[in-house]
Amino acid sequence: MKVYRFPKKEQWAEITSRPHLDHAKLQQTVSSVLDDVRQRGDDAVLDYEERFDHVRLEQLAVSKEEMDEAWNGVPAELKEAIALAHHNIKAFHEAQRFSEVRVTTQPGVECWQRSIAIEKVGLYIPGGTAPLFSTVLMLATPAKIAGCKDIVLCTPPDRQGKVNPAILVAAQTAGVSAIFKAGGVQAIGAMAYGTQSVPKVYKIFGPGNQYVMAAKQQVSMGDVAIDMPAGPSEVCVLADETANASFVAADMLSQAEHGIDSQALLITTSETILNNVQAEVERQLALLPRKDIARQALDNSRCVLVGSKEEMMALSNEYAPEHLIIQTSDYEQLASRVVNAGSVFLGPYACESAGDYASGTNHTLPTHGYATAFSGVNLDSYCRKVTFQHLTAEGVANIGPAVELMAEAEQLFAHKQAMTLRRQEIAGSN
Repeated sequence: MKVYRFPKKEQWAEITSRPHLDHAKLQQTVSSVLDDVRQRGDDAVLDYEERFDHVRLEQLAVSKEEMDEAWNGVPAELKEAIALAHHNIKAFHEAQRFSEVRVTTQPGVECWQRSIAIEKVGLYIPGGTAPLFSTVLMLATPAKIAGCKDIVLCTPPDRQGKVNPAILVAAQTAGVSAIFKAGGVQAIGAMAYGTQSVPKVYKIFGPGNQYVMAAKQQVSMGDVAIDMPAGPSEVCVLADETANASFVAADMLSQAEHGIDSQALLITTSETILNNVQAEVERQLALLPRKDIARQALDNSRCVLVGSKEEMMALSNEYAPEHLIIQTSDYEQLASRVVNAGSVFLGPYACESAGDYASGTNHTLPTHGYATAFSGVNLDSYCRKVTFQHLTAEGVANIGPAVELMAEAEQLFAHKQAMTLRRQEIAGSN
């Protein structure tokens, strides 16, 4: 990890920069696969599964027999852990339900909003080096609470044509409607356009590699909505002299093991902590099964020594991390100064892993600095707010003249006429 000691403000752009991804090289490949899926449907998806996931499938849909086999094959202890996590995620997201409020803006003019679920949503769950069954819970649970009618899940199979059993158990627990064996760009295309087997959805959720991210961005330009733009996963840890260096190192490594393009950033006011964390990272790294992946991610990572907690918070807000861990003596005070972050973890015991799995908050979060403008996935992600209004004759009298004047000033005379005709009818009936 590169170390910065008391950096000047001019260095902040370098410190907060992310690993560079050259999407230009893969856009053409992604576009080609998407076009093929659009034109050939299931046949294209099956061909790409054979090419990229190295398995020739007879069908894309996961059968009931496979679901039952997975349920019976997953150890009871893991099913109990999944049930616990699901309970907490459900409790947290149910508390986000929207309450309809009717507002009288003028006598006779009533306006309100109603939250209506997106009817068809698609969830993408990577299979790769880490089958993210926890993400199934994070995406499907709020979709079910919101009232989405069709919750479609795509995930790549292994070389035997099987989906990871824990993914299938999590899907059953959270209420997924249908599951399909499809990964990568072809899965995104299938959900965006629809195929003979995979239904077209209205919005796609979920993480993935750079090909999946590029595919989501391409289909979002005209075919389907997506949850958010995203890049590689990241964490920022804020630590003072009271921090536990082994905890900090473990938090940084838990992020680094996600992938070689992940990033961890330590910002500290203590030289001792900076040195101890570096030593702990090396010690713990050597013990990790995924140490080769984590070591490459650490090449993208930084340790920064700053002179004050004010500077610590300013640099963190500039970075806008996906995950922000505050391990300081005054973490509650610093929490009130967070402006840009996806999810915040407070105190020595709130490790990122808690939010990743079972505390109840959602782990699908904005990365790559998008936390300056985007929220993580929440109940609203699966809903639309539809506005309603109702006018009485009194309402027309109160706002009609203003509507006519404004429409005429914009030279939109049909707009004016729509109100004028109503005013004339009301005047004539009186």
